Amino acid sequence: MAGSAHAAVDTANREHARRASAGSGHAVWPTAVVAAVFSLAQLVLVRPGLGLGWDETVYVSQVSGHAPASFFSAPRARGVSLLVAPVAAWSSSTALLRIYLALLSGLALFLALRAWRGLFPVRVLAFGGALFASLWVTLFYGPQAMPNYWVAVAALAAVACFLRAPTDRGALWGLAGSAAVMAWMRPVDAVWATVPLLALGLARRHRRALLVLLAGLAAGAAEWVIEAYTSYGGLARRLSDGSAIQGGLGWHFAVVDQLRGLGGRTLCRPCTGALPHPLVTLWWFALPVLAVLALVVARRGRRRAATVLPLACAATAAFPYLFLIGYAAPRFLLPAYALLAIPVADALAHLTARSCPPAQRSASRLPSRPARRLPARPGRRSAAHPSHGSTPPSTPAPADRPTVDPVPDSPPADVPTRDPAPDPAPRPAPHRSPCPTPPPGQLPPPHPTRRPPALVLVCACLAVHLAVQLVVLLHVVGAATAAHDAWGRTAAEMRSRGVRPPCLVTGHEAIPVAFAAGCASAATSGPNANTTEDGITRTARRTPVATLVPAGSAPPRYARDWPSVPVGAVRLYYVVPGAAS
Repeated sequence: MAGSAHAAVDTANREHARRASAGSGHAVWPTAVVAAVFSLAQLVLVRPGLGLGWDETVYVSQVSGHAPASFFSAPRARGVSLLVAPVAAWSSSTALLRIYLALLSGLALFLALRAWRGLFPVRVLAFGGALFASLWVTLFYGPQAMPNYWVAVAALAAVACFLRAPTDRGALWGLAGSAAVMAWMRPVDAVWATVPLLALGLARRHRRALLVLLAGLAAGAAEWVIEAYTSYGGLARRLSDGSAIQGGLGWHFAVVDQLRGLGGRTLCRPCTGALPHPLVTLWWFALPVLAVLALVVARRGRRRAATVLPLACAATAAFPYLFLIGYAAPRFLLPAYALLAIPVADALAHLTARSCPPAQRSASRLPSRPARRLPARPGRRSAAHPSHGSTPPSTPAPADRPTVDPVPDSPPADVPTRDPAPDPAPRPAPHRSPCPTPPPGQLPPPHPTRRPPALVLVCACLAVHLAVQLVVLLHVVGAATAAHDAWGRTAAEMRSRGVRPPCLVTGHEAIPVAFAAGCASAATSGPNANTTEDGITRTARRTPVATLVPAGSAPPRYARDWPSVPVGAVRLYYVVPGAAS
């Protein structure tokens, strides 16, 4: 009987696990809702009408017919240009491009979270996706023509596919595609983010996953490497130029710079000034603490590899931007935030839940104990204790207990009748466990119970965090809108002065202003240097040229005799061949 009870419960447990595993592939609606809300929040909070930023104009101009292509510096890759080509190649509408990128970024987040199915509960995946999607930097750069968000979601998917690759051949395709997207967007970042995957593949001889990962990285970086030899003097030269543009890669403690950027500075270079309010940066200090807690939770929940690997990839992805460059931008750490999201969500979920101890979880797997037979009262037959099930007469008593002989219905005549023994004193009520043991043969509840105080505390902290992220996001959107409006006014002033396409713009913030005006851009110094002063002078003899100089600064030598007009914070120097000065 005990064996059959064990077999029945084991079969039920296996069936329950099989259904849960099968259902995990179909229970996609929580992550789908998170992705849909993420796309909707971008359209509402960032707004489709937000103009293109400086770096965006560089990427979009490579495929857009609105303006000539801007100078493409060594660190950049063509992935974003190809990503926006389906819209930018035939339409100059910024709103249409924003809507396209917002919807595509939501779909990418959903696919990245879905790649983790079976590795974590669906509720943890949805929670992790919400944590990542609610950051102001994620919401701001999701609909932007920038590479960092796409590296982030591709890295998140790549780690999940690498973990599933030994048992799921379909995950190999996801691994190859995710690696290719990372290298397609930013080859150097892709290498940093996959260092733990490469090391694990070599250490444990996961040859198939390792080869697929390397093939994906090579396929994504192929164009960048080929272009290095055709346009930049070789791969080593391109890497060297990229390092110089970033200020020279070396030991730089940029952690404080990144903290300054959390307050809403999209580019902190040079990174000076006071740190933001502690409420703005508190979540950043909580990340390492929650990461350590995630490791503890993973050890207990038998999810060690699924937790350690994304945390390791997050550390290597963040390392160059925390310790190797001398400036900061919050978007640089988006891959690290994406990789941290699911382990951190698992840790927070553990803080609010209490799971049953192993003894109670396995109690349902044990057969019921034999009932203890007690002496019957006079005039009654022997019965089992009411708190236990009755034992069949044929069941022998346990060997370690004395057998109680049956009591006759009436005492013999020579034996004096005694009053029945009083009932034993009532036992105190047992302590009620937070995880009650289910009846024999039944499964324990599928979800752990909640700790109300911890749940309230975590929800309160998350509400404050979300409010802070919203405030910072609105500040960033406002500042970006003001900058884009200023560029638009300068472009309108240029057109009113006769500087129309084909034309050339140089000087301060020439790249975004030139794109807004439909002109080409040029620079004689800095990371975008692609011409000389003599070259600009020769161009001015046949083409309208405008030079932008910060207010109060002297113009370059070639523009000293040109007419000028103040436009906001800059002064516009211009020349139109064939027109009266």
